[in-house]
Amino acid sequence: MRNVWSRLVPPRYLNALALCGLMLSAGAVTAQESAEEALARKPLESYMQGHATGNPAHIRAAFLPTARIDGLRDGKPVSRTTEEFAAGFSGKPADDEALRKRRIDRIELHGNAGMAQVTLDYPTITFTDYFVLLKVDGEWKIASKVYVAQPTN
Repeated sequence: MRNVWSRLVPPRYLNALALCGLMLSAGAVTAQESAEEALARKPLESYMQGHATGNPAHIRAAFLPTARIDGLRDGKPVSRTTEEFAAGFSGKPADDEALRKRRIDRIELHGNAGMAQVTLDYPTITFTDYFVLLKVDGEWKIASKVYVAQPTN
């Protein structure tokens, strides 16, 4: 095979050609990963929209019905179901919504499983949420959430 290429491409360019081929194939993988990451962002964005609007429908859409939400309250473990968590949303935005910021810090995917980190930066408290993601029937959902709450200084 090298003889065929050496007749078509001068030998000094073969390494550069091979490198270009690797870069092109890496770009295809990156584009595919980016498309998958965009799909995995959907439940995270729905989750953040639920916080922004207070609408529990966004929370229900983001989580698997079997998901658990775990954290600490007053130093003691607290665990809720998706439905219990969604029931805590009032249906309207918080009074200080204009001062609240939310961001997706990172997403990591492997096959049909992944993880994500989201920060909810509120005037008096910052939540760091860690999510386990699962792709079910072609759709990414939050399978579980663990959070840390820290008062804002």
